[in-house]
Amino acid sequence: MKKIGFLSFGHWANHPSYRTRSASDTLLQSIDLAVAAEKIGIDGAYFRVHHYAAQLASPFPLLSAIGAKTSKIEIGTGVIDMRYENPLYMVEEAGAADLISGGRLQLGISRGSPEQVVDGWRYFGYAPNDGEDDAAMGRRKGLEFLDKLKGVGFAQPSPNPMFPNPPGLLRLEPHSEGLRDRIWWGAGSNSTAVWTAEHGMNLQSSTLKEDESGKPFHVQQAEQIRVYKEAWKKADHQREPRVSVSRSIFALVTDMDRYYFGNEAERSDQIGFIEQNKRAIFGRSYAAEPDKLIKELAKDEAIQEADTLLLTIPNTLGVEYNVHVLSAILEHVAPPLGWR
Repeated sequence: MKKIGFLSFGHWANHPSYRTRSASDTLLQSIDLAVAAEKIGIDGAYFRVHHYAAQLASPFPLLSAIGAKTSKIEIGTGVIDMRYENPLYMVEEAGAADLISGGRLQLGISRGSPEQVVDGWRYFGYAPNDGEDDAAMGRRKGLEFLDKLKGVGFAQPSPNPMFPNPPGLLRLEPHSEGLRDRIWWGAGSNSTAVWTAEHGMNLQSSTLKEDESGKPFHVQQAEQIRVYKEAWKKADHQREPRVSVSRSIFALVTDMDRYYFGNEAERSDQIGFIEQNKRAIFGRSYAAEPDKLIKELAKDEAIQEADTLLLTIPNTLGVEYNVHVLSAILEHVAPPLGWR
């Protein structure tokens, strides 16, 4: 059994083929899709966060709105770039969104990846400390976020407060109990997966990672997950970790599916460079008739290792078509593979 969610990049553009012509379209349709996905049995609604782009960027208003309109579906991100964040303010926003949803928040965070703007986080007022690079800054801010989520008091109360204070040091409010255990780190390498386990975070692994062995993507990703699980055991945490992988998977069951995604069937892993001098491997898309798709997915080692599968969706094609895409996976693919 697996949890199956969708992952939306939240694109919009004034393009005649897009159902999402504006930011408003994308935000409102994201809410509608999460509501519809819950009704058909999808387990999670996850959203990418990209700054300076015609894509979703500020997740907490959207997550809160979805939380208020749904009752069961997990709500998350994949991922929030911590280089752009104020960890303490983020604790307050995350706590509020989690309480609105009744404890369904699953936040994916990371140290960040290349963005649309050179050193875009500097415009947000942030800069690395002496001796840090931007990646180290992102990790430091991520750990501060985790620490403050514990709900332990750290701030000295005023001797003349506007309102009466409880005794002792004060924590950030609103505090949401248990949210600390529902934070995920987006890891692009085996070493980062180990670091993630050591700090007690769940693991998000996407459709790209550092090419560390030259093996097929799904094999390298499965190895990353096994390394993470072993590190988790060594750290002796007192709960079971969760691991998600994301995939572009399309069951071709209608002529429209074949029109949109038929040319994805022959795609294979790709090699590129996400950062200078850092070779990366990008996982293939899956698109085929259900019988063939089931056979191909059964060979994907990383999906087998993960407990959560995030299906990347073509959000620009509108709510109705994306519900169809998700329903086709639940109906034709998930049961034979034992995911349901």
